[in-house]
Amino acid sequence: MYKRIMAAVDENFATGPVLEAAIAMAAQSRARLAVCYALDHTVFARREGQVLLANSVEQIESDMHGPAQEVVDRAAEAARASGLEVDTRIVESEKETVADMLARAALEWQADLLVVGMHRLGVERFFVASVAEALAKKATTSLLLVRSA
Repeated sequence: MYKRIMAAVDENFATGPVLEAAIAMAAQSRARLAVCYALDHTVFARREGQVLLANSVEQIESDMHGPAQEVVDRAAEAARASGLEVDTRIVESEKETVADMLARAALEWQADLLVVGMHRLGVERFFVASVAEALAKKATTSLLLVRSA
């Protein structure tokens, strides 16, 4: 059924229900899997963030890559242990929301299914609807929403 499945991971879901569901579906469908992490830099792009954080913005953004890469690598390792072919992606933006970045990543990778968790990510959780809800409105890719345990 599905041939290209993308799993959106972060610190909360890298080894949890989202990845488990994506691996199971990819194995069942003999699909290729992509593991995607969205780094949200929108707070740093705002003038207030630049004033408050002054010269440390670049260092903070750089420091975010290490943990993101670790999450993606662990998730890819788990998927490969299940015999899957896996691609990895880290997407980031100072202008796009997490939902926009994930929708774009899925479209660019030509995913036919995007697996996401039903929780709120990053700073966005305090101001707008959840990433999953936003993706349901924006994404052109089919979605599988996975509740946290």
